[in-house]
Amino acid sequence: MTLRGLYAVTPDWDDSRRLLAATEAALAGGCRLVQYRNKGASDGHRLEQAGALRALTRRYGARLIVNDHVELAAQVEADGVHLGGGDGAIAAARRRLGADRIIGASCYDSLERARAAAAAGADYLAFGSFFPSRVKPGARRADLALLRAARREFALPIAAIGGITPDNGAALVEAGADLLAVISALYEAPDPGAAARRFGSLFPSLPPAGERETVSLRDVDFYED
Repeated sequence: MTLRGLYAVTPDWDDSRRLLAATEAALAGGCRLVQYRNKGASDGHRLEQAGALRALTRRYGARLIVNDHVELAAQVEADGVHLGGGDGAIAAARRRLGADRIIGASCYDSLERARAAAAAGADYLAFGSFFPSRVKPGARRADLALLRAARREFALPIAAIGGITPDNGAALVEAGADLLAVISALYEAPDPGAAARRFGSLFPSLPPAGERETVSLRDVDFYED
């Protein structure tokens, strides 16, 4: 499984059109992996947003991962789910979603947690926070030594998260990160498409974004609450 490059993680925005516009800009800028994450939304609003993102990512040939909610991932036919420490067992998610879906696991600053996740069948391992994060200011901190150790030990793709910007992300890629999971530096950027291209340039093996088909938000179906 090839997982490499910018990993866009959505912010807790209620405004679905704003969310889709920023995500589309990131996709047009070359991003091919999006995680839908909204901790504060109602179940109905999550279904609306996740369904619209599923339609949008399909149009761009990108993958959609749902944070935490296995059933939501199944409902919208997402490409997978990302599980944090308290979000349920990897084996249960695998049974529900099937062998062809992606299951990612938060490992924070722990190689032991990563070993358990890998043994349980995770498809990628996420470490962080590597830098101070506005989204999770109290998050456990990981360092480059941990990332290098994880790279030596695991053949699985490795994601880095937490306060990552185009300016500090290169060190993480050099240390072994296959994916840079980004919220604020992408979605709060004046131009998310330009930010996506800057992140993509940190991965020399990736082709440039080039010309992408523009998808009108009018063509994206919304789920009703």
